[in-house]
This record gives sequence, structure tokens and C-alpha cells, in this order.
Amino acid sequence: MLSQGSPVRWSAPEGRWTRPDLHLFPPDGHRYEIVDGSLHVTPPPGPQHDALVEAVVATLRAAAPPEWWVCSRLGVALETSSLVPDVTVLRPRSSGSIWADPRDVALIVEVESGETRRYDRLLKPAVYAAEGIPGYWRVESGPVLRVFTLEDGAYLPGRDVGAGEQAELGVPYPVRVNPAVWR
Repeated sequence: MLSQGSPVRWSAPEGRWTRPDLHLFPPDGHRYEIVDGSLHVTPPPGPQHDALVEAVVATLRAAAPPEWWVCSRLGVALETSSLVPDVTVLRPRSSGSIWADPRDVALIVEVESGETRRYDRLLKPAVYAAEGIPGYWRVESGPVLRVFTLEDGAYLPGRDVGAGEQAELGVPYPVRVNPAVWR
């Protein structure tokens, strides 16, 4: 029997993890995601990561045409995966559900950290690309913005925007970025 101070105990599902299984976990700052039925957990991000996310959100919201949505940490419901990107840009007239439909997503932005580097560079972009999400940005330390474009089901490197640069980008809509102000 568990006392009030004991951690909650749970058991893994039989078979694949599914989106409803994510409700087993407390809102403890960890990011719980499912990739092809397997659970992936990352530790809570630090304050610098959160500040970068909020700065990217502010930049995208300031440029957003009417009825576009820019959200931080909105889940994207994929066929066998449930991912939570740092920033998601939704097209007008998206469903507005708690988990976004990938057809509504125009851009995903991941802010890289030491704990998510390989995940943000290798696995997550491959999953997003397979779902046809047209834009993928990755923010690395510096900060440096790496812009990728979808072509034939894979993201190809597009443009890198360094901390000392300012650039006009066209995806998901015209937006001027200057990573130096994201510090």
C-alpha cells in the first residue's frame, strides 16, 4: 500500500504506447512523447531554453497574418506517434483540438538542448517530414537558426541564420528573424 508521500505507481501498457497513455504522467516538466508506439521522455528544459522558445514564439506571432496560430508545446497527433514540439505554427481554420492534426501544421520549431540534440536533429525531423509538415526550423546554441524545407518526404537544409544576421524568411509566412534578439 502506498502512503500519501509515496510516488504514484503505474504499469506500462501491453503492447504499444498510445496518446491516452500519456495521461498517466504528472505535469512535472518532463516531456513525454510517443514515437512509433515507444515512449520517449526528456527532462524539463532549463530557463535559457524556455526563454528561446518564448522569443521564437514572439517573433512568429508578431509576423503572423490574421487567423494563424503560433503555439508553444502544442502536441501533434501523428499516426503512431504523439510529439510535442517547442513551437508549432497552425494554418488558419485548423481544428483547434488539444492535439494538432499534422495537416494543419505549417511549421515546427525545435530549440535544441544537450538532452534533445540527437532527437531534434535525427528522429523528430524524420517523423515530421514523413507526415508532410512543410517547414522545420531548429534553433541551436549561439543562437543559430537552421531552416529546412520539405522535398520528396525529407527535410533538406535551406538557410542558416547566425546570431549576427537578420533574414527575411517565407515559411510559414513572411517573417523577419534576427537570432541575436532571442538571447
